[in-house]
Amino acid sequence: QEHSKLLEIKVQERTAELQAINARLTENDRLKSEFLSNVSHELRSPATAIAGYAETLLDGALEDPAFNRTFVTRIEEQATRLNTLIFDLLELARVEAEEHGFEIGPVDVSAIVQASSVEHINVAKSKDLNLKIESPSEPVWGMADASGLRTIVDNLVDNAINYTPVGGTVTVRWWRESERVFLEIRDTGVGIAKEYQTRIFERFFRVDRARSREVGGTGLGLSIVKHLCQVFDGEVKVSSRLGHGSTFTVQLQAAKSTVN
Repeated sequence: QEHSKLLEIKVQERTAELQAINARLTENDRLKSEFLSNVSHELRSPATAIAGYAETLLDGALEDPAFNRTFVTRIEEQATRLNTLIFDLLELARVEAEEHGFEIGPVDVSAIVQASSVEHINVAKSKDLNLKIESPSEPVWGMADASGLRTIVDNLVDNAINYTPVGGTVTVRWWRESERVFLEIRDTGVGIAKEYQTRIFERFFRVDRARSREVGGTGLGLSIVKHLCQVFDGEVKVSSRLGHGSTFTVQLQAAKSTVN
């Protein structure tokens, strides 16, 4: 009888394990279907717009100087949007499949962040924003892939600039604390409502779809940031109040400088 009870317990445990596995597989299938549906929609939108503008031009607008340049400009905008979306999709697929060929090792965080910031200064100025760079007094090295870390910084600074109104400030700072490296991008932008803060790293999730489209967002940037941080054995967190800006903080493992 005791043997029978032990057998029954093991069967119950195994059944629970199989049910949990089945639930995960079902959820994975749902997420895959949802992702494919989103991809189809996101690709179809610019493609349909391009086809519509091209058809209008061929129907006679090409010869109309009042409209031809406008329609060609719209085609260029939608083509750029389509190209950006495809690039982000490929980047996300490589990161998630861990087939990117990352060379993870000690990288000069200061050099990467400063290089990214320099490239964003003119963009910030064109939008009448103050891009503040708060450099640490000592060199900061972390464990990452240089190209991947640059992607993280670029995406977070891009987001901060895009969602901060005229006259606002975007602050970039980084430092080492014990065995961790911290990178912080803080803005005085529109902020993110609390109920959305756990979802902003999901693929294609947008708090404000109209605003995202307006600034050329694909809805994949933060998802790429999250997955890259995980590949580097790090993490990314957000702290935000609606109407009071957002702070994104990346944590990485600290590393020793490779410069003698």
